[in-house]
Amino acid sequence: MQFALVAHDYEDAGALERRLACRDSHLARLRELAAAGSFLSGGVVLDQNGKMVGSNAHFSFPDRAALDAWLAADPYVVQRVWEKVEITEIRLFNSAG
Repeated sequence: MQFALVAHDYEDAGALERRLACRDSHLARLRELAAAGSFLSGGVVLDQNGKMVGSNAHFSFPDRAALDAWLAADPYVVQRVWEKVEITEIRLFNSAG
């Protein structure tokens, strides 16, 4: 199953600092998922000033429970970077069909 994730960061004064502090470990987990074929694409959401304020990503997991289990251990969840996470089941289109 494929999923789209849109996550909105906390807006408190320390939010960006928390994001930057655990960004490397978050990205390392995404690289592992990519190697396994489960992370399809994603990136950072920016505000009008170019400040990181959220994330977006596309995943492939056997089911929603597997995605939820992976997310529960993600540094952005554990370290309170993401305040609100929206997940929707999708079907991605790509040039291969």
